[in-house]
Formats: sequence, C-alpha cells, structure tokens
Amino acid sequence: MSAKNESGSYRDIFLALLANLGIAVAKLVGAFFTKSASLLAEGIHSLADCANQVFLLIGAQKSKKPADELHPLGYGRETFFWSFLVALMLFSMGGLFAIYEGIHKLTAEATALQFPWVGLTILVLALGLESISFWACLKEIRKQNQEPNLWIWFQKSTASELIVIFIEDLAALVGLTLALIFLVISLITGNSMWDALGSVVIGILLVSVAFILAREVKSLLLGEKSSTDYKTFITQRLQLLDSGMYVLNILSVVTGSREVLLTMKVHPGKIADSYELIRIINALEEDIKKQFPEIRWLFVEPDLTD
Repeated sequence: MSAKNESGSYRDIFLALLANLGIAVAKLVGAFFTKSASLLAEGIHSLADCANQVFLLIGAQKSKKPADELHPLGYGRETFFWSFLVALMLFSMGGLFAIYEGIHKLTAEATALQFPWVGLTILVLALGLESISFWACLKEIRKQNQEPNLWIWFQKSTASELIVIFIEDLAALVGLTLALIFLVISLITGNSMWDALGSVVIGILLVSVAFILAREVKSLLLGEKSSTDYKTFITQRLQLLDSGMYVLNILSVVTGSREVLLTMKVHPGKIADSYELIRIINALEEDIKKQFPEIRWLFVEPDLTD
C-alpha cells in the first residue's frame, strides 16, 4: 500500500468516525424526546458504525507489522479480520437490534410520537453529514481505481477498509432515507405503527448489507486471487528479451489491503547459461515491481514443464 493511498484511507476512516459520532448523539437525543423507533434504530446503527471505524483503525495499524518467523508473509490480512468483525457488528448491534425494537413497538401498546419535527430535523441534518462522508469515500475510490462500475469495483477491490466505509455510508444514506419516509408517513397518518415498521425495514436492510459485506471479506480472508492481469505485461516483457522465455504458470494471491503475492514458473527458452538466466529473471522481477507496486512478494521459478 503506498503512503498516499494509506493516508487517503486513514482520512476517510477518521472522517466517517467523526461524522458517525456526531450523528449518533443527535439521533439518540432525538429518539429520547420523540419516542421514535426508527430514530432509535438509526442511532444504534450510527453507534455500531463508530465501533466499526475503530475496528478499521486497529486493523490498519496491526497490518503494518513487519513479517516475522511465525508470519513470513506479514500481517496484511489483519485488515480483513477486523473488517469481518465490522460485518458481525453491523449484523448484530445494528440490524438485529433495529428489527427487535421495531417488533417490540409493533406489539406493545401504541405510543404517540412526541416532537416529531425534532426527529425530522435531525434526520435531514444527518443525511447531509452522511452525504459529505459518502462523497469523500467516492472520491477516494475514483482516485485509487478507474473502474466506473461500483459493483464491479466492490467485487474486485482488495482495499477492505475502503469497501467497509463505502458500504457503511451507502447503508446509512438508505437507512436515513427510509427512517425519514416512515417518520413522515407516521406524522401524516397519526399512526406510530409506521414508525415502528420503519425500524424493522431498516433492520432488514442492515442485516442484508452485513451478509454482503461478510461474504466479500470472507473471500479475501480465504486468499482471493488478484483481479489484475499480470500475465499480459510479463509476456510482453519476456518477448522484448528475445530469449524464447515464456510463462508456464502464474499464481496471484491477495495477502493484504492492496498487497499481493505473485509466483510463477517460466520456461528458460534458448537460455542455457544459468548466470544469464538469473540476471534476466532479476531484471524481470524489477520491471514487474515497478509496474505493479502492490506486489509485495514475488517468486519466479525457471522450469521446463507446467
């Protein structure tokens, strides 16, 4: 991970943490005065997001530990582990609590909303703050990746901390919009059942998002193949050498946030001298690392068979 990218990710995490902390306090205070289930669900959601950003910061810090005898490939996957905890937190503290609170309000004796305009004002302000955080996250995504399709980027990206911030901010915007809609309906109809139903819908949204996030991070934890096409570049470099060398087999594994292990077998072609072969392989490794700075571990093995 380059210093520039790392600094951008840290900035996004801190921005999301500060935004969620302020929003959480406002939502919980508003829920206390208005007795709104939707607002309370959103307040707990924001508290969960605050804990999530702390997890991401811990993961980012731990992933920088140097490789040692026990972990020869380093600690890059620490970010994936802490990102997976984020998915669990979003599922339990965010989604399940919101569903529970909504069902509780639906089955309990109806309580009329109090000071509903306070809740509406807080939700509108929260939407504004979350939009700023989401826009900053999108800018960082565009800066680090030219993929125009965000769904494809989400599936292929190895920057787990950026994936988490993106999906958290997106879920927050959708959740706030739903809370606003159900609170308005409850205000217009004078029936607090709509507000309680809003809490259930928000909970279902958060549980769904948690499952999507957990599935993506699980794939990274298990050792996902890098989505970058390294073979084309390597083949072109070998052709320029005019030595008859070619790639027999290539394997890439994501070992951390924007961190890849690349290993390959190459046929020596017309090269018979072992010293010349080693020199060319070393030059090839240098070219590959210059072209793809995310490659932290690179192993090239000459062989005659695949």
